[in-house]
Amino acid sequence: MCLGIALASGAPLFLGIIAGIVGGIVVGALSGSQLGVSGPAAGLAVIVLNAITDLGSFEVFLSAVVFAGVFQVVLGFLKAGIIGYYFPSSVIKGMLTGIGIIIILKQIPHAIGYDKVYEGSFRFWQSDGENTFSEFLIC
Repeated sequence: MCLGIALASGAPLFLGIIAGIVGGIVVGALSGSQLGVSGPAAGLAVIVLNAITDLGSFEVFLSAVVFAGVFQVVLGFLKAGIIGYYFPSSVIKGMLTGIGIIIILKQIPHAIGYDKVYEGSFRFWQSDGENTFSEFLIC
């Protein structure tokens, strides 16, 4: 799964393996928790891909991730986890539902055999001037 998320995120594949090792072994051993947390990997792939694109390079993205990690550790020491209660679960579920709908809509042309553009983007407005819904009319 780590390789697939790395590929979908536009990150080097080897770093997907490293992320799996760090997330599964190192963080699990250091946290002292009996439970592991898994989250919205597909949603995270889209966010990472957009962040790499918007920031301009993978190295800048990594710097932002390190900064965010340091910030999270500081908030952890300050016992600031209560901030999470201010974000309703419906917001998180809505974001993931939106990402799921985008993925489903973008795969329907391929599912019915229309592969003019073998690899498409997940943007609503495509580079060929079409959009997600007008692509269905072409099929």
